[in-house]
Amino acid sequence: MLLSRNYPPSPELEPYIARHYVFEAELPQDLMLTDRLLSETAFVRILIRGNWQAEIAPGYWAGAGPVVFFGPNEFPLPVRVKGPFTVIGFAIHPGGWRSLFDRSARDYADQMIPLSAAWGNIAERLWNETKDETDDTCLVTAMERAISAQLAWIGLRAPDTQMNDFAAIARSDSTIRIDDAAAKIGLSVRQLERRCLATFGLSPKAVLRRSRFLDMATAMRGFSSPSEEELAALRYFDQSHLNREFKRFAGMTPRAFERTQTPLFTAGLNLRNQAFARPAADFRLKDGMPR
Repeated sequence: MLLSRNYPPSPELEPYIARHYVFEAELPQDLMLTDRLLSETAFVRILIRGNWQAEIAPGYWAGAGPVVFFGPNEFPLPVRVKGPFTVIGFAIHPGGWRSLFDRSARDYADQMIPLSAAWGNIAERLWNETKDETDDTCLVTAMERAISAQLAWIGLRAPDTQMNDFAAIARSDSTIRIDDAAAKIGLSVRQLERRCLATFGLSPKAVLRRSRFLDMATAMRGFSSPSEEELAALRYFDQSHLNREFKRFAGMTPRAFERTQTPLFTAGLNLRNQAFARPAADFRLKDGMPR
């Protein structure tokens, strides 16, 4: 069984952090689980248990230590883990980027690096506080303590609320025109382009394109109602457009996606679906491998 639990950040960290999560799986020791990740935001993931690797170049798999920073994904990232695993982490709001990092998000897009390369000794302290912990409350507290320490180190820069507003627009209306989205948040198209690259790591067009795909994938995995599924289907011009987007973001056709088990990707969709919900969410995947 795979079990994913996720929690909202504290009110003080809500402008910076989208969600915390704990993901556990009691799998056979010799089972290799291979999947893809496609994240709308940058993530910090603490690999407490399990042998994790990512395909960082064609045919080349490697890890980045136990406390890993994943930049935002423009393309799917193949990952694999062997045996039972426990991973915890948090998703970073685009609007919180400049408060937590001193380089552009564009520099980290589609990258996987040790968190220590960006956060220094805070990453080591985070590992020491979580590696032997099993209580969710203590794990979330340790993550929030590390986030607060990094905010203080950077200098408590104000979050970019306009970029958080654009993130909400991308989630609610992924077919919006770029100039309309810019006008809604009080920016010119050029300003939106520059700020998106700095905080999302992608252009506004790429952000909306990825969000549209994730909307459809969410519907196909059953995290939305039939009416929302119908709406998601209408967001593509025709079947060839839908096929092209699925091959880009999932590496397969929609029909193949429906038949393929994607437990890690599916857990990510659930986390995305819960990112703006306040209560804790408990997501259980039973009866063999989840879809």
